[in-house]
Amino acid sequence: MITIAIPNKGRLLEPTINLLNKSGIKVNVESRKLYAETSRRNVRVIFIRARDIPEIVHSGSADLGITGYDIVVESGLDLEILLKLNYGRAKLVVACKEEDNPEDLMRKKVRIATEFPRITENHFKNKGINFEIIKVSGATEIMPLIGVSDLIVDLVTTGNTLKMNKLKIVEEILETEACLIANKNSLKEKGEEINEIVLLLKGVVNAKNKKLVMMNVPEDILEKIKSIMPGLAGPTVAKVLSDKPMYAVHAVVDEEDVYDVIIKAKRIGARDILVVPIERLIP
Repeated sequence: MITIAIPNKGRLLEPTINLLNKSGIKVNVESRKLYAETSRRNVRVIFIRARDIPEIVHSGSADLGITGYDIVVESGLDLEILLKLNYGRAKLVVACKEEDNPEDLMRKKVRIATEFPRITENHFKNKGINFEIIKVSGATEIMPLIGVSDLIVDLVTTGNTLKMNKLKIVEEILETEACLIANKNSLKEKGEEINEIVLLLKGVVNAKNKKLVMMNVPEDILEKIKSIMPGLAGPTVAKVLSDKPMYAVHAVVDEEDVYDVIIKAKRIGARDILVVPIERLIP
């Protein structure tokens, strides 16, 4: 049995359930309590607070876990990061009041409010700054405004919360996103089963924001079409049985590039263009 610890609430819960479901590890959320069974008989999930997942995996109570990279770093535990999952993106930043000069603040003993004391301590020690950490468990962004701290270290996605509280970013400490972590003993004892799960998840992650673009191309423009079709290792080209020499050209294209590829291909002379969603992409 492989146990995967996943967040029990918050911004990572829904995309994590979606990822597991798309990968073929369908979670029975209707019967959800602490544990939930999945469509794979040898896999179950356990719902845990996101901040506690590194400890649960490290202790061996779960073999795998999905949580934020920032939380894994903050834990300081010896865990294996198997896969970045391409959702839950944010930045851990240092911020101060808009009217303050951060260089002036850091000439004296600076007070820093944060939910990430370990990361914050390591960062400011390396900079040789005299500091005091004020550990908080929420509403970090109001601490400079009420005089509790000079700086904050907090997660930022859009930056709107900082602007609302009249704060500005001083510097970025790290970028974070959801990641799959593993207990190192579990990797030794259940390596084959875990690798299968990683392969399933990786297929969905690789397919995110990718489309399969297919078109029929007359022989005389084939080289021009090949030059505009990116693909993972170049486009796939196959001869079409037709009266005139014709080729089918297929390529995996980033969603943001699909429009340009279609317009260029049509101008060159491609026909019968199809754009197809991709569920999984396993190199």
